[in-house]
Amino acid sequence: MNTETLRKKLQEFRTLAEASGLDAREELAQLENKILSSSRTEATWKRVELARHPKRPYSLDYINRIFDNFMELHGDRCYGDDPSIVGGLGFLDGRPVTIIASQKGRTLKENMLRNHGMANPEGYRKALRLARAAEKFHRPIITFVDTSGAYPGLGAEERGIGEAIAHNLRDFSQLKTPIICIIIGEGGSGGALGISVGDKIYMLENAIYSVISPEGCASILLRDATKAKDAAAMLKITSADLLEFKVINGIIAEPEGGAHCDPGAMAKTIKDILVNDLSSLCGRNPEVLVRYRNLKIQKAGHWKE
Repeated sequence: MNTETLRKKLQEFRTLAEASGLDAREELAQLENKILSSSRTEATWKRVELARHPKRPYSLDYINRIFDNFMELHGDRCYGDDPSIVGGLGFLDGRPVTIIASQKGRTLKENMLRNHGMANPEGYRKALRLARAAEKFHRPIITFVDTSGAYPGLGAEERGIGEAIAHNLRDFSQLKTPIICIIIGEGGSGGALGISVGDKIYMLENAIYSVISPEGCASILLRDATKAKDAAAMLKITSADLLEFKVINGIIAEPEGGAHCDPGAMAKTIKDILVNDLSSLCGRNPEVLVRYRNLKIQKAGHWKE
């Protein structure tokens, strides 16, 4: 039974109670709260499904539509190259920029190459190498985030995945060049944080951003992996939730049905925002950019009751 049907039934009960002279306000209020909670849970899970939609545009889909003459660069100059992090140089409306993005694969072969978008330490070190070069040559940085998290494998741990992400968090917060981050699909845990420290952070309307996946939260906290929908609602992972918490600066509206329904229009919307923001950010004193970026980071998690 869907939410709308339940609401109609509740109204029938309310009318019947009033006609019979029964005081059922408390019971009806409890039922209304349960219906409202169920409605929110379903709405949140719909966003999760859209963020993971197999036809949803990935980072390279946007990069190829938004930037001119994109040239990918490889390697962390330490261990190797990580295809789950794509980075390189391009032009945005004539302005040279550095682009860093997490990249998933569509086919089995691509996902084996891209590791389902889950980066190893060398991916984050590559991202930091490119970011430092961007600072040196006064190029703004644009990142696209779409990952369920950093890769939790033994090799990643041995090569220092936690340290690599920590270095990115520290150094990105101090880079004296504009940084704009856009969460286009999944923004999972430290894997997303490693390339999402910036002056402006946006989420696409149907993207999600969370410290853990709904399935992981359900397994650990609710002791039941089948309660992923409930966990998703509890985690407050939607763009509207993150904007309310002031974790992000804005929400980018998607075409009706989701970004996959019109990737070209979605890319144009993103490009317009990037061009507008960079025209403002690039004119600011780099020291001021860093100061305000760090103030925003320090305020994260603060609230008043």
